[in-house]
Amino acid sequence: MRLRFLGSTSEAGACPSLYETDRGTIVVQGLTVTDAEAHGDLRHVLPGESAVEVPRELLMEIAREVLGTGGPASRVTDHE
Repeated sequence: MRLRFLGSTSEAGACPSLYETDRGTIVVQGLTVTDAEAHGDLRHVLPGESAVEVPRELLMEIAREVLGTGGPASRVTDHE
């Protein structure tokens, strides 16, 4: 599988970041959710799966960019 960097809200280009795969899926890079209460709210977690936290703004900016509804994503930084 190959990844194409979509964007990040991190100034340093670290996580959280989003990537598009050559399989038509999205990969999320971010901090793993470790809060026990939050894990209790997750549903149907399969072996090998984990929960990753990303800012709502990152998802909204990438959606605008991909859908072409809001012009360039001003808060998303490109560190390819």
